[in-house]
Amino acid sequence: MAKRYGGKYSTNDSADTSLPQGSRARRIEVDPVGGRANVLFVPAIVLIATSFSGGPVSLLLALLGALSLTMAAWLLRNGLRAQAAYDARKVARRPALPRKIFAAAFSGIGTALAVTAHLDGFDIVAPVIYGIVATGLHIAAFGLDPMRHKGMDGVDTFQQDRVARVVDEAEKHLGTMRETIVRANDRQSAARLEDFIDTARELIRTVEEDPRDLTAARKFLGVYLKGARDATAKFADIYARTRDTQARTDYLALLDDLEKNFAARNRKSLLDDRSDLTIEIDVLRERLSREGVRLE
Repeated sequence: MAKRYGGKYSTNDSADTSLPQGSRARRIEVDPVGGRANVLFVPAIVLIATSFSGGPVSLLLALLGALSLTMAAWLLRNGLRAQAAYDARKVARRPALPRKIFAAAFSGIGTALAVTAHLDGFDIVAPVIYGIVATGLHIAAFGLDPMRHKGMDGVDTFQQDRVARVVDEAEKHLGTMRETIVRANDRQSAARLEDFIDTARELIRTVEEDPRDLTAARKFLGVYLKGARDATAKFADIYARTRDTQARTDYLALLDDLEKNFAARNRKSLLDDRSDLTIEIDVLRERLSREGVRLE
């Protein structure tokens, strides 16, 4: 009978050693910017490097063109991230600033200035043509910003603004916790914190999709996250100095309790939403029945 070999360095299907103990599989977050957006910082450098021999006017135009191209690349990066956040949510406002459109405009301006800087004489037609072409190619390559709100029909805009403020504060707390835990230099704690962040963001998305949940969840997204942020800072400082295992155990237990409470709050919100939907359907059925409409 064949016997499977097992040893210290053999693989084991029953346990995944690639993840720290206590962590769970999570979706890998990929930066939406990508290499083709980052490479747009290069033309500005090339433009300046090739303009020193053209005289002071040519150099000034090149510097202005490089500034425009750099601004275009920077706006594009932020615009791609804003669109990724917009696409990831079921309910979202359009970006207040159309960064990708402004990036295309700055790209066209920078290209026009670059052409002007390398012309022997004065010519306004060629730079304008090149600028228009560069703007069109930029839009064709990266598209436009989202131009309308998504999933906000019938949503109270005042309540949605309140939700946006609470969500922004909650995201700042989560971002600070993620940055702070690095000081502890402990992989297990960092992985456990990522699990909690995933759970907290599930509650955030629930509140975003239904602003009526804000009242019940505000304490979780405000007071609790602020306390977790402060606890993370204290743990990171203590563990970085002393490597105290008891401090890590206490911190991991705190994250466990917080995650359970956040998950329970989120489940309750979803159940309440389902109950509200059932009530609305029953009321609608009763009203239609009174109007003589029969539902099969």
